[in-house]
Amino acid sequence: MRAVSGTQDNDKGSIQTDIGQDVIDEAVRSVERRMDEDADSAGTEVELDVSAPAAEADDASTPEVTPPTEDAAALRQEVESLRAQLDFSQTKARETLERLKEAHERAKDFQDRAIRSAADLENYRKRAQKEKEDVQKFGVEKLLKDLLPVVDNLDRALDAAGKSPDFDSFQKGVAMTRKSFEDSLGRHGVKGFSAKGQPFDPRLHEAIQQVETAEVPAGHVVYEVTRGFYLNDRLVRPAMVVVARAPEVVAAPAVSTEAPKASEDGSTTAPQAPAQPDDSSSGGSQ
Repeated sequence: MRAVSGTQDNDKGSIQTDIGQDVIDEAVRSVERRMDEDADSAGTEVELDVSAPAAEADDASTPEVTPPTEDAAALRQEVESLRAQLDFSQTKARETLERLKEAHERAKDFQDRAIRSAADLENYRKRAQKEKEDVQKFGVEKLLKDLLPVVDNLDRALDAAGKSPDFDSFQKGVAMTRKSFEDSLGRHGVKGFSAKGQPFDPRLHEAIQQVETAEVPAGHVVYEVTRGFYLNDRLVRPAMVVVARAPEVVAAPAVSTEAPKASEDGSTTAPQAPAQPDDSSSGGSQ
């Protein structure tokens, strides 16, 4: 809005402009109303160009006030743009805040799971260590329970041998005890094998001696010192054996094939044996 009234001073060569108080008050009220309507667009500066149109020197009438329609429209458009940007920024901020909150919750959940997993792993390690120690200490408990009856039978056999001189009964009792002992070992995967009469196998047999014999072929086991044993198809002790060797052939004495000679009187003489060295002559006289 502009209200300009001025006179030209010919002496000084300047223009003087006077604005009425009522025009200024009206402009201030218009600006205040506009600011109240657009309160969300804080910080927007409103410029008001108030000037008085040139009036004739002889016209003393009240100046006209032109409403700033173009400035108001531009200001309203700018305010709407800023409001849209503000709404967009607030929406993005809320979305970002929600994503950060979800990420924080997931990180916290992962941390809790990691702590629980570490605790479970430590508990498992301790439990496995304790089970290993228990196996080392009490792993033969089942085998021991199966062998204790064998010890009881041996005690009873010794007691019976001291009370009765019946050797046959004692021998029969010891044989039964030995069988029960072997059965107990068999229930735990221990099995023995015999090597007597078998070909010598260095994977299963341990040779301690060789003897000349014709009872078994050369390279076969003629005698078994100790039996070999398996534990669940694994060799735990080879058999200690004596291996047969072919006997040496002794050369037969030579027989003369010379025909008998006939003498002049018609009799025959047998061929003479080769002379043997005289051992007594080699010694000499003393």
